Amino acid sequence: MRQNKVMKAAVMIASATLFLSFQSTKAHAAETCFAEQGIAGFAVTLENTSADEIKDAYEACVNSFSVNSPYANLGVSIADNYVNVRSEPSTESEVVGKLYRGCAADILEYLEGDWVKIESGDVKGYIASNYLAIGKEAESMVEEYATKYITVATQTLNVREEQSTECSILTQIPEGQEYLVKKEYDEWVEILLGTDEETNEDFTGFVSKEFVQVDVEFKYAISIEEENRRIQEQLEAERAEAERKQKLAQEEAERKEAARRKEQQRQQQSSSNNNKKQEEKPSSSEHVPAPSGSGSGSEIASYAQKFVGNPYKWGGESLTRGADCSGFVQAVYADFGYSLPRTSRSQASSAGRKISVDELKPGDLIFYANSSGTVNHVAIYIGDGMIVHAANSRQGIIRSKYNYRNIHSCRTIVN
Repeated sequence: MRQNKVMKAAVMIASATLFLSFQSTKAHAAETCFAEQGIAGFAVTLENTSADEIKDAYEACVNSFSVNSPYANLGVSIADNYVNVRSEPSTESEVVGKLYRGCAADILEYLEGDWVKIESGDVKGYIASNYLAIGKEAESMVEEYATKYITVATQTLNVREEQSTECSILTQIPEGQEYLVKKEYDEWVEILLGTDEETNEDFTGFVSKEFVQVDVEFKYAISIEEENRRIQEQLEAERAEAERKQKLAQEEAERKEAARRKEQQRQQQSSSNNNKKQEEKPSSSEHVPAPSGSGSGSEIASYAQKFVGNPYKWGGESLTRGADCSGFVQAVYADFGYSLPRTSRSQASSAGRKISVDELKPGDLIFYANSSGTVNHVAIYIGDGMIVHAANSRQGIIRSKYNYRNIHSCRTIVN
């Protein structure tokens, strides 16, 4: 289930279209109302009818075609950062939530003193109306603050390079998967497939509207409880990362100590057997084996999911402050002692060993390519047909279906 929804475009767009259509055709509708028997409950006979009676009937017929704007009872926050949602229409009452700028709420009631009663997500309370854009003002904020996305409504859908069934197929996407909309056209939608880590440019393609559902969402208000939960999750992610690094450092120290003792024993044994070759022996540091990772693939997959919701940052390598796709993968594996190349392209060619899709298990890597076949994205398989990955700057680190794009190749790191 998607979170932070206030309304669906299937309703919004239909309502808006209906409203605009009726507004632009009121006069014609009224004429039709006079010409046809029984429309909107009116039957008018012009013969022996006074001018005033005709006028009254005409106005009643026009009014019968009036449709409220879909934004009439929608408020969008215009606060600089956020506005408090209170339990009562008073600044002295308890704060039950926060409505951040661009988040929307249903207006349930207008009160005296410029207060309105609102409902937004799980939050219900009161806000001063001067912090809300309402009606037409709210409508003007849709493009800036609402998110438009599509859901695939057919088993497998081709994503085209251009708005034509005659052009090249970039990839195929599965039923039920959601994609952010880059731009909407009359018969086609340009969707965001990912961010190319080599160029930091959006990797997009076109799908026919015939096979998708287009929806629009605003974000909800956030309750104090939910805000505290998110803060706690972030703290837990930071703590998990710190604990994992500490454990890795301890394992490395123990490994080096074991290697040192083993080398010391070897030197003592060699010294007692053949002292004259002592100077030819390499130093103990030369005999310390290369660092090797620890932890199972399932542990790595579970660990990676602790950072879902954190930001995407091109060139970033921080699990909590921002990473791109390969930086995310590299950082996750580094916390288990594995040294991986920095880019998805180099990871696809040399990290671990190559496996087939049928061999995938949690912790394995899945690679995706652009239209020319060049690898430009990587994700960690977490099982049950799902991946976790640093998707793009708009979505950050998320979970997706593993076949949300055509798979280029797969590799396993943990033996």
